[in-house]
Amino acid sequence: MITLASDFGTPYPAAMKGAILRRCDVRLVDIAHDFPRQDVTAAAFWLTQVLPEFPPAVHLVVVDPGVGTDRSALVVRAGEHVLVGPDNGVLCPPARALAGAGGIEAYEIAAENPRSATFHGRDVFAPAAASVHGVAPDRLPELDPLSPAGEIVDLAFPDPEIDPDRAVGTVLVVDGFGNVVTNVPGGILDGRETVEIDGKRRPVVPSYAHADPGTPVVTVGSHGNVECAVNRGRGEEAFGLAPGDTVRIGFE
Repeated sequence: MITLASDFGTPYPAAMKGAILRRCDVRLVDIAHDFPRQDVTAAAFWLTQVLPEFPPAVHLVVVDPGVGTDRSALVVRAGEHVLVGPDNGVLCPPARALAGAGGIEAYEIAAENPRSATFHGRDVFAPAAASVHGVAPDRLPELDPLSPAGEIVDLAFPDPEIDPDRAVGTVLVVDGFGNVVTNVPGGILDGRETVEIDGKRRPVVPSYAHADPGTPVVTVGSHGNVECAVNRGRGEEAFGLAPGDTVRIGFE
């Protein structure tokens, strides 16, 4: 299996699939191709939530605002999984989620004369994903043209500040329903009926439908973090929040 994830929309993913299928007979599974354009952090976050649900596979990830520059192209071993994509940090959080305590190993792809300086998804990463398909992860060092990578670009999600009377966090992403996903762990809501979000008291609910339609609420999403949401509405509009914004949660 090779999974594919990008910010390409259409029709570019089809070209990547064609480049893979010319080289190997493999099951292709689309994760998403509508990640926010050039948003490495959003893609990395969603991949940490999705990829651990898969059996061992090769994961092709192309969110690449630095395409055509001197940024490296990587193959990363993460436990029984292998990730392929640009060296801009997007691979690191999902790789750590897949590897667990075993750590990750990164290899650089020697890509010579790609057809285009603007479409390495087709010309560099798709062929690399096909070349590592079917190869045991511990055999990656034997593959040509892979070589051990030096220091790679890392990406870590910001940590919240949590005090007895408040938490200060960051909006990581807004999902397609408008739910505002923060980096604040959901455990801070345990036993609370309401919290204050940026000066307004909001109910804490176990799920969206526990409030009347149109009601702004605070809950814990499937990722385990605090969400600001609206039952049958858009949380980012009701709370006035966007990715990267600071969110302040008061407990008293």
